[in-house]
Amino acid sequence: MRDSSEARAADAAEHRWRGYALAVLAAVCWATGGLTAKWLFTAEGAATAAWRVPPLGLTIEPVTLAGARAVTAFLVLLVYLLLTRRGALAVAARRLPFLALFGVVGLAGVHLTYFQAISHTNVATAILLEYLAPVIVLVIAVLFLGERFTWTLPVGVTMSIGGCALVVGVASGAGLVVSPAGLAWGLASAVFFAAYSLMGRYGAPRFSPWTLLVYGLGFASVFWLIYLGGPAGMAPAFVSWRAVAAVGFIAVVSTIVPFAAFLKALHYVDPTRATIVATLEPVIAGVAAYATFGESFGATQLLGGALVLAAIMIVQAPGRAEPAQPFEVPPAG
Repeated sequence: MRDSSEARAADAAEHRWRGYALAVLAAVCWATGGLTAKWLFTAEGAATAAWRVPPLGLTIEPVTLAGARAVTAFLVLLVYLLLTRRGALAVAARRLPFLALFGVVGLAGVHLTYFQAISHTNVATAILLEYLAPVIVLVIAVLFLGERFTWTLPVGVTMSIGGCALVVGVASGAGLVVSPAGLAWGLASAVFFAAYSLMGRYGAPRFSPWTLLVYGLGFASVFWLIYLGGPAGMAPAFVSWRAVAAVGFIAVVSTIVPFAAFLKALHYVDPTRATIVATLEPVIAGVAAYATFGESFGATQLLGGALVLAAIMIVQAPGRAEPAQPFEVPPAG
């Protein structure tokens, strides 16, 4: 009996670490995608001497890029699945409404609200507001989805948000730019990111990550085509071979890989812990921006990064004492 219990505990620990590793991979790819977009779309004359590599200076609006990368990612993933995993495309018609909601709310909604928040505030404020998502996830998961509440969860959420605030420069002079519209869009981005995490966890026992992602991207692509006024609205993203290559790179590296990794992570860890791990994104982006673009990354930002790392370690604490119970979701109706 003891050997059986120890084996189950070892399996549970292995699953948790696998989930955390996948969530870290998602954060790395999201951070890489943001930095790549900055390099690609910064005007050549706007680069400073601190830049290690000159920017390409492509002129594409962020919202246009969001739509183009969704459509490109969908087409790339669809071709991949047709060639290698056709079974992932088989879905019952009664599941399509959920997948449509997941694509429009969980994928397109996150990007639209995030870019709108930036347009009304600044990047630091938008990032900080979006990463309030773990608070929303924690409240909903504990109150409605049966997630076990422990002291580590609110502590971890608080530390991760505080760490993000320090990393984006709130305490070191960057400051927050708050307006009613910016606050509304930023909070909406947090709600949509939380919805993506919770809907992904709901779908985890019912679909493979590939199924969730390909249908989600498909419905997100429909949304963007309508929002941008059809294919012509995405034309600026494909005006040259450099632009096509750039969009393709972002579609794969910062869309397909991280979203698939995050969805797979939700098979192993609950959405609160997964979203806390995702707050590594601004930390990784800050370190990479320092190395690549010569941006500042001082003691305050280092402290913020340490807080995020500490938050990730803290939320794992219950698993050391006993195997974590699987996160349950209500059965589909």
